[in-house]
Amino acid sequence: MKYKSFQNINLSRLGLGNMRLPLVDPDMPNSYINYEEAHKIIDRAKENGINYFDTAYVYNNGDSEKCLGACMTKYPRDSFYLADKFNHHANPDYEAVFEEQLKRLQTDHIDFYLLHCIMDGNADDYQNCGCIEYFEKQKELGRISYLGFSSHASPETLRRFAEIRKWDFAQIQLNYFDWYYGTAKEEYQILFEHNIPIMVMEPVRGGRLAKLTDEAEAILKNAHPDWSIPSWALRFVKSLPGVQVILSGMSSLEQMDDNLATFEDDERLSEEDLNTLKEALDKFRSSIVVPCTACRYCTEGCPMQINIPEYLKVYNAWKIDGHEALAGMSRVVSDGTPSVCIQCGACQAVCPQAIAIPDLLMELAEAK
Repeated sequence: MKYKSFQNINLSRLGLGNMRLPLVDPDMPNSYINYEEAHKIIDRAKENGINYFDTAYVYNNGDSEKCLGACMTKYPRDSFYLADKFNHHANPDYEAVFEEQLKRLQTDHIDFYLLHCIMDGNADDYQNCGCIEYFEKQKELGRISYLGFSSHASPETLRRFAEIRKWDFAQIQLNYFDWYYGTAKEEYQILFEHNIPIMVMEPVRGGRLAKLTDEAEAILKNAHPDWSIPSWALRFVKSLPGVQVILSGMSSLEQMDDNLATFEDDERLSEEDLNTLKEALDKFRSSIVVPCTACRYCTEGCPMQINIPEYLKVYNAWKIDGHEALAGMSRVVSDGTPSVCIQCGACQAVCPQAIAIPDLLMELAEAK
């Protein structure tokens, strides 16, 4: 395991995110964590040099904190670092939350503490509710070692929030897909400019970059036959100098072993590797994303009055982000829905991009 200096300590480049630990019943909503299997993963991480363990108040309805805390009691407290988070939306009583987290984790201090999930709509709540001042006091008392925040906000809000105090660190979603097609690069540069060390979440985009299309994977395998597809995502992130710890929510020992192998060295992706990755990414994206330009030619002659461009936005989000994105269908303003499409083909006949719209609407209708 490779380490990187953080103030006066050394942190493992790979950190264990405890949001996707094995469950007792994976098919049951709000299932409890399978402590026996989860502890095997946590133990494997600790035994192989990982010393940064991330959880949050809301993960698994608090079971993540309890599971992690129970496992870590067997290790000397100064041999690892705990990261935990306060979520204003889940419970605005920051004093009560913090005390409960200490009990769940079975510890008297939390090493890395974050304001959880800063977004455009809640940044002011965090700034004005008094929690920052309270956590700064806990830091003075030695109950928090380092204070930071995690962000899903726009670059504009991120920049503003980064400047309200001297933060010890920040956590953002960072992966090669969002770097090239989202705002991750701009977010990274904002934090880098402010000298704020970056903890990375979703380096494999929730597992979406663990398996690409056959064509895209062939490009990567041809370049490095011995590298796994997920490892490309981790190697991309660890090549960025502003990145401190890269979190991975590992749910099996196989994932753990593959990730540990990736962090046996500090080697960065070469320029040739980056070009190869971009080539594969372009192939991957073009195969899963519909090239709709929202010209709306398709809606003028639709007998069922379906707002096709908006549903195609949901389709693209579904293919990129997974099943949860289908919830966006309920927010589309439209007289007709994909389920009422009569497959007449009038939309496809006038589409400048030659998109097989009826087939996609059928997919959406069946997916829901």
